[in-house]
Amino acid sequence: MALLGALILVAAVVGFILQPVLQGHWASLRHQDDEMTEAEARRRVTLLALRDAEYDFATGKLDVDDYTALKRQLSAEALAVLQELEASEGSDLVEAEIAAARKELEEEVRCDTCRHHNPTGSRFCGACGAALVPQETAGAP
Repeated sequence: MALLGALILVAAVVGFILQPVLQGHWASLRHQDDEMTEAEARRRVTLLALRDAEYDFATGKLDVDDYTALKRQLSAEALAVLQELEASEGSDLVEAEIAAARKELEEEVRCDTCRHHNPTGSRFCGACGAALVPQETAGAP
């Protein structure tokens, strides 16, 4: 009985390890489009740091002076990275990213209770838990 349990455990571990290969997920061996360049990674880190600074300020972890200084520094860094990306890849990438962000914002569902932005298709608010009204029925009488 113990041998059967051990064999089942080994089979489960081997299946878990081989799952990416069986599903066709492969790591690229050379630099391809699925890998970020250094500038793209810096852009992502800077934008995430800006988002975190906004959250910290909204939750009271940062005072106004610290928030202003941090936002000024991170905004300047983000602008420099975006200019570097625009110069190397052209403005089409930046414009496409802006259009995608605008589309995502338009499709988000905003909670009537706490005004939190929730992803499309959400049935309940991620911040307060209130039931969300679908956008199709929100404008209906």
